[in-house]
Amino acid sequence: MSHHNLFSALRAAFPADLNATAVETDEGLHYSWQDLDRATAMMANLLKSLDLPKGSRVAVQVEKSVEAMILYLATLRAGYVFLPLNTAYQSAEIEYFIGNAEPAVVVCSSVNFGWVSKIAFKAGTQHVFTLNDDRTGSLLDRASNQSDQHTPASCQADDLAAILYTSGTTGRSKGAMLTHGNMLSNALTLKDYWGWTKSDVLIHALPIFHVHGLFVAIHGALINGSKMIWMAKFDPKRAIASMAKATVFMGVPTLYVRMLAEPSLTRDAVKNMRLFIAGSAPLLIETFADWQTRTGHTILERYGMSETAMLTSNPYAADKRYANQAERRGGTVGFPLPGVSLRVRGDDGQDLPVSEIGGIQVKGPNVFKGYWRMPEKTAEEFTTDGFFKTGDVGKIDERGYVTIVGRSKDLIISGGYNVYPAEIEGYINEMKGVAESAVVGVPHPDFGEVGVAVVIAKQGVTLQPDAIVAELKSKLANFKIPKKCFVVAELPRNTMGKVQKNLLREQYKSLFA
Repeated sequence: MSHHNLFSALRAAFPADLNATAVETDEGLHYSWQDLDRATAMMANLLKSLDLPKGSRVAVQVEKSVEAMILYLATLRAGYVFLPLNTAYQSAEIEYFIGNAEPAVVVCSSVNFGWVSKIAFKAGTQHVFTLNDDRTGSLLDRASNQSDQHTPASCQADDLAAILYTSGTTGRSKGAMLTHGNMLSNALTLKDYWGWTKSDVLIHALPIFHVHGLFVAIHGALINGSKMIWMAKFDPKRAIASMAKATVFMGVPTLYVRMLAEPSLTRDAVKNMRLFIAGSAPLLIETFADWQTRTGHTILERYGMSETAMLTSNPYAADKRYANQAERRGGTVGFPLPGVSLRVRGDDGQDLPVSEIGGIQVKGPNVFKGYWRMPEKTAEEFTTDGFFKTGDVGKIDERGYVTIVGRSKDLIISGGYNVYPAEIEGYINEMKGVAESAVVGVPHPDFGEVGVAVVIAKQGVTLQPDAIVAELKSKLANFKIPKKCFVVAELPRNTMGKVQKNLLREQYKSLFA
């Protein structure tokens, strides 16, 4: 039985007319549904020809392209495990991911082949291919010789489909294992909950190495047989211009801020649109209100994470099944999705009363299988009755709306990307002359939040803040780099000697106001 293969479910939803356009790119290229079917078959056959062991991982760090999406779909089709990696990751990060996941296949951009292949071969990876955003690379060359017929691999709902690395708060990343069943259940739930119709067209403006762009957006369009307007890089003017021929847009808050800065964003420009969805970072109430005033549309905010895909959503429309759930409320992430149980618990493990803030725990068919090769960590993150402790802190109001107030472990969400202070502190603390550091998130008008590094020098050493930032830039992805660095005499501490990050956040909160 291959019907549990997520690819099979997506393929079954393709429209009857396979010659219709499935994806239209910003360069004017048109890919038909037939093209997607044939290209995924050829790539799946290439993977099959490598004689990979069952459950092999395919690690991919490439620029966004339709071919990169085809590679993802082909990996599912062939029954292997897809491992997307942020294009901003540098060598130390890639070395960790490849060492930890031990992929059988690594795909990278030609420009990075030299250093990526060295890391991969050293770690025992057998096959390294290149794939570029201009439809070139050894992967496509090799796949072009393969048959365009392929029977999707037989998969169980519980079989692994993807591993997504979430930066660990202790600096060590964890691979969240998502199954075919996790992702299919979520795609079908959202199709219904967000009112997808046969005439919908999605503007795909997100990166495809995390849940939002890769799963929510792509699965959403494919499981509905809907065309995508594909933007390799987000351009606010172009996105607004595309709205005349689209109906759905998904974005992180930064994208909405950038579109609001464009005079071309008018009620007339969006009159064809049905739905605007925001997620991956908190949407400022100001952005929510400005968008409503400018366009007449109310942004639908939702909440999810790598380990669970989507968990909650503001309502799409009034629904008699959920009588009190008609209004999209700014500053909230709406209600638990059908099939998802969500509760807020105190440190004592007891459920908290309405509007009291505590740890968010969830359970449902979309919740991941566990962390890759970390059984102890997995056991630690689940309660005895099977709820996953999200690490997010929030509350549920009297009408059932969920509000996220923060991350229990000081996570910084900058432009939709997760930044874990402990990871950056680890790099700063290794620098010459540094005694200690603390990284905190502060509000930022464009990115929502950015990091600020506060550093103590060793006795007799003079440190230059700019030099610290420059050294970090050579080691870490750009979105992780603190926007400001301060060298101070001491850090605020509690009686246990622990740094009081809340006081630092308070101290620097107006830096970018």
